[in-house]
Amino acid sequence: MKRNMLFAAGVLLAAGIARGQSLLDLPEASPAASTMQTIGITDVEVRYHRPAVSKRKIWDGLVPFGVVWRAGANEGTTISFSTPVSVEGKPVDPGTYGLFMVPGASRWTVALSRFPGGWGTYSYETAEDVTRVEVSPQPLSEPQERLAYTFDDLADDAATLSLRWEKLRIPLRISVDLTATVRASIRDELRGGKHWTSDAWTQASRWELAHGDPDAALADADHAISLNATFGALRARAAALEKKGDAKGAAELREQAKGRANEGQSINLAVNPLLAQKKYDEAIAWLSDYAAKHPQSRQLWGVYASIGDAYAGKHDLQRARQSWEKAMSLAHDTAERVEVQDSINAAGAGGE
Repeated sequence: MKRNMLFAAGVLLAAGIARGQSLLDLPEASPAASTMQTIGITDVEVRYHRPAVSKRKIWDGLVPFGVVWRAGANEGTTISFSTPVSVEGKPVDPGTYGLFMVPGASRWTVALSRFPGGWGTYSYETAEDVTRVEVSPQPLSEPQERLAYTFDDLADDAATLSLRWEKLRIPLRISVDLTATVRASIRDELRGGKHWTSDAWTQASRWELAHGDPDAALADADHAISLNATFGALRARAAALEKKGDAKGAAELREQAKGRANEGQSINLAVNPLLAQKKYDEAIAWLSDYAAKHPQSRQLWGVYASIGDAYAGKHDLQRARQSWEKAMSLAHDTAERVEVQDSINAAGAGGE
């Protein structure tokens, strides 16, 4: 009798393992995956599992129309936002949500649930939806064997999350209020460890001015100067004053800032006005003369980068590339190389 009971217990245990999760690390029929995209400064991430078509009828077959679907396989699919977003125009707070879909012949419902931890749809409850939107499925030009999520049509403030499987694409437009999210992020950062960093407040001032708030720009510049009256902080305040109509005060501050300029800033003071006025030949002559007179300067990488910018302005991309290559060879760190690469990218001069 005892032997039979042990045998029965063993059968039940084996059946439980077969129906549940493997105790060992073995390949899954629908492997886990994730995809992430930054929109502005907002991180959007989807975690899911990737079933295969395997010659099956998927839509209104394996995945029935009119029934809530986990939008993947195994555990429920989740989507995370690091800041507030809009999903198909509907506001969603930052956080992690369960991503569910109700397929249909011509329209799909996409639901975000505040409970992201369920298995499949067993724990799904409509009452926990934070939003529901309607989208239209689109045909794929080529079949997709394994389910995949991609980010398409990326803009500065939006992207389309696409579920792709079999012969359908299900698009979901995600957008952010770029100005609001960046401003909130800046304010949070300035309340933290960067609160005592003059350059951080200077950067905030320039950003506020570029986005239409000269009063906030002036306040940030004043705080930067109170910490350290650097060249950048003084010029940031000058720019804010000029925007508010105080040209005399702005000119006085810019003159004061000249005495605090380092070598690279002094070069920029001389060259940037020439580039802005499209006096490219004058800029090239000035920079070439500077390079000849200061062959050991640590700023030679910037000199040659600016020469490249001037040649690009003249539409002489061959000489521009030669100057940028020289600048790249003289750059001292990743930040400087990135700055040179930005010039190359801006001119579309990355290749022949």
